[in-house]
Amino acid sequence: MRVVVLGNSGSGKSTLAKWLANQSGAALLDLDTVAWDPKQIAVARPESAAAADVAAFCKSNARWVAEGCYANLVRTTFEFQPRLLFLNPGEGQCVANCQSRPWEPHKYQSKAEQDARLGFLLSWAREYYTREGEMSLRGHLDCFDSYLGPKQELITMPDLSNLSPEVAAWLS
Repeated sequence: MRVVVLGNSGSGKSTLAKWLANQSGAALLDLDTVAWDPKQIAVARPESAAAADVAAFCKSNARWVAEGCYANLVRTTFEFQPRLLFLNPGEGQCVANCQSRPWEPHKYQSKAEQDARLGFLLSWAREYYTREGEMSLRGHLDCFDSYLGPKQELITMPDLSNLSPEVAAWLS
């Protein structure tokens, strides 16, 4: 199993990716952890270094799930022929999910620090539909459309408590 999940902030990428990894025993990569310098807040790593880390992760794990909003890094996974899941539930759902997001200890030292950045996150999620570049709706659609392997666009989160045959197939 190799799955990469792409989408806006708040689209459900982390939730779906964690569930897939937990259900299958696959290794999990949050692309934020390779895109940003862990020692300096809001400092992006060189794209070549982040892409090299993504490729190394994919090579070193037979079963894996990667998730993020970085179309350029998602494209790095394509040589490993993953299933691409593009979560596209719309602005309202993304904003609601951002507002109810649990603490992400791998990104923030405390829930208070995460909550202090909520305003920025909400703006970022809303601007997804109008901005340009690799982390925009247009960039994600271009990435999705260019991939020739197995892929699916989801406008609603699948029911993870009632496993459908389609979702079960993602785990194999």
